[in-house]
Order: sequence, then C-alpha cells, then structure tokens
Amino acid sequence: MAAGNITAGNTTPLARFSARTRLRALQADILELILERDLGPGDPLPTENELTAALGVGRNTLRESLKALQAVGVIEIRHGFGMFVAPSNFDALTDGLTFRARMSLRRHGEEAIKLVEVRQALESGLVGAAMDRITAEQLAGMEESVHRMEALAAAGESFIEADAEFHRRLFEPLNNELLISLMDVFWEVYRRIHLELGGPFAVDLHETAALHRRIYEAVASADKALAAERLSGHFDGIRSVIVQATG
Repeated sequence: MAAGNITAGNTTPLARFSARTRLRALQADILELILERDLGPGDPLPTENELTAALGVGRNTLRESLKALQAVGVIEIRHGFGMFVAPSNFDALTDGLTFRARMSLRRHGEEAIKLVEVRQALESGLVGAAMDRITAEQLAGMEESVHRMEALAAAGESFIEADAEFHRRLFEPLNNELLISLMDVFWEVYRRIHLELGGPFAVDLHETAALHRRIYEAVASADKALAAERLSGHFDGIRSVIVQATG
C-alpha cells in the first residue's frame, strides 16, 4: 500500500478514516435536526427522502448513520412504519458496560472497580437528599427489602436482586428516572460479573444483610452522615470482592 494512503504511524487507510469521520458528522447532524424540530420520544422522524434532501447525503450513507444511532438507542426503526425518536433506553449502555466489566475481570477487574467507585460516589452523595424526602411508606419498603435479605441469608442464598431493590427504594424519593436507570445498569453489570466468576461471591451473606439493616437504621434515624458512611462501606465490600476474585 502506498505511503500516501495511510496515516503516519497508523495502518488505517485515510479513505476509511475519512468515511468514519463523515458518518460521525452526519450522525451529529441528525441529532441536531431532532433537537431543532423539538422532537420527543415516540415522535416520528422525517422520511428518508426528506432527510437526504435536508442533509444533502445519499440514501445508503443516511441508512448507515441511522443504523448506528439505532444501535446506541437514539432512534427506533420500525419496518413498515417509519423511524421514531427512541424512548429512554439504557440497553446499549448496559451492554457496553457489562462487556467492559466482564473483560476487565481478565485484567485485574480495573474497569469493574471504577464502575463501583462511580456508583459509590453517586449514592453516598445523594443519600442525604433522598432522606429529606423519604416517606414512612418508603421507609417500610426499605425494611421489607432488609427482611428479604435476612431471610435469604439465613437460607444460605445469594440476594443480588433484593439488594438492588433496597437501593432503588432508598433513592425512589428523588423521583429521578436517570439515577434509577443507572442503578439498574450497575446491578445488571454486577449480576453478570457474579455469573462470570462462576458462582456466589466470597461474601458473608449474614454480614451483608446486617450492613443493609444498619443503613436502613441510619436512614430511619435521619442521620445523614452515618447513612453515607455505611453506604460507602457497602461499596468498599463490593470492591474488595472484585479485587479478591480477580487476584
């Protein structure tokens, strides 16, 4: 291959690099068009003919960009019906983070640990705001999740789902869909890590259930600093498990 056809220090052909850059630029243009026309989730996009005319591109190039945007959950293509702005959907984010976390388990778990650190910062930082708004009914729901964990621990059974439910109930008062979705992403990744490691983590189920009991008690007593401290300790435990499992 002639030297003029490749980038310096890179074997990627310039033509391919330029094509990729043009596709990214076209995807950005499509996003801007959606915003400029004030389209919301579920709203139909212009037809292919309208988009090719508005954006000045060919049909094949447009379709390639639309497929890329569909893959990341921005648009939804319904064959026979048209194209629509996709509803909030974290499937692509979940898939990407799950893959990265599972791959990191073969490399000392670094990315999985970073994910835990992000979640730890989110929950520890927001628990006080959640406590300001929590109702007696929501507190009762948290305690119900604790009872479930304690029962499963007594039976020697893992309780990842009950753990996830506890955290969702804790932050439900914030009425923040994005936060709850990110939490669900985390627990799906955590569940897949659990399966990847081939069985139950080397954790003390009784101690983990007791820790959640202590978090609940701190929330119920309106002690924000203690609740944040105990939440942070919970994630220290998860981080330790990943470190031990990946050696």
